[in-house]
Amino acid sequence: MIAEIETAQDVWPKVASVVFVPHAESEYRRLVAVLDDLIDLVGENENHPLASLMEVIGVLIEKYEDEFVPELTET
Repeated sequence: MIAEIETAQDVWPKVASVVFVPHAESEYRRLVAVLDDLIDLVGENENHPLASLMEVIGVLIEKYEDEFVPELTET
């Protein structure tokens, strides 16, 4: 596992602008834009090399929305 962590450390500076936990609305919007681009690229192809990245970005967005975006209520 050490080798995998060292590889991640080497590539992290290149991907940190794409994979991050949003703490502000501007970061949230940037992450949504990343997801939109990934959806355009990956589509429904679960075997695409970036499919799991798309899922991770979706989870990060969902976490932000659960914490900071109020739910719409029907009246």
